[in-house]
Amino acid sequence: MRLANLEGRAVLVLEPGAPDGTGARGVDLHAASDGALGPDPATVYERWDALRAWYAAAADGLVADLDIDPERLGAPSPRPPQALALGFNYAEHARETGFEAPTELPPVFPKFASSITGPRGIVDLPEGGTTDWEVEVVAVIGRTARRVTPAQAWDHVAGLCVGQDLSERTRQFAGPAPQFGLAKSHPGFSPMGPWLVTPDELADPDDLALGCAIDGEVVQDGRTGLLLFSVPRAIAALSEVITLLPGDVVFTGTPDGVGVGREPQRFLRSGETLRTWVEGIGEMVHTLR
Repeated sequence: MRLANLEGRAVLVLEPGAPDGTGARGVDLHAASDGALGPDPATVYERWDALRAWYAAAADGLVADLDIDPERLGAPSPRPPQALALGFNYAEHARETGFEAPTELPPVFPKFASSITGPRGIVDLPEGGTTDWEVEVVAVIGRTARRVTPAQAWDHVAGLCVGQDLSERTRQFAGPAPQFGLAKSHPGFSPMGPWLVTPDELADPDDLALGCAIDGEVVQDGRTGLLLFSVPRAIAALSEVITLLPGDVVFTGTPDGVGVGREPQRFLRSGETLRTWVEGIGEMVHTLR
């Protein structure tokens, strides 16, 4: 199942079209379920089991009668109760930024809700000129998770989407202690999309290709199979400390290839286009300004 946020309405994507969403078609969830589910995409996760049960019974009879314009898509979970992110969850990324690869749970930090945006549009760059890119797979929680095991964790994940953990490096590393949360939460710094894909739709949800390109130049090219803490292992570890709630989003970490780790360092510039993708899920496209 693919679930999209089309201008604030929950939509099932029945025909995903091209990787960037062009040509996608689907059906309005609220209308298709005779008002039982939706229309707000932020609330569907509170009734995730009901949605899955309804979809299993109704899927064969659904007809794609709605054109999905990728320019009108929002984040699949637009108002998560909690937005969390893992740092240095790929060994090569830790090394390229001068850190040791973590042996315990990687650093965890918030992505504040005002930074969340959809898979298309313009992102305004803050002053300083040190905004960096970080492609990530984002897990959206579908069932409350408290002290679950890695073997149980996928049952608590509604699905995955593409994410960017955009990062303003000057603020991130200034001061007596790093400011991960603030530096990564400027408006537009947490884009997600183009839609949520349930794990059963993916050939191997534990090993997906992901990457991003600036004006057509590929700058990151990795696989989630190299995560130090896989999606289920990360969900399990987080749930030992906090209670993960339906609709929560977890940015799972970025592979190597970021700008701060290059020699010379490179950062995003106004007018550039950032394209971000994850295998089996889709693409996002953003213009920097």
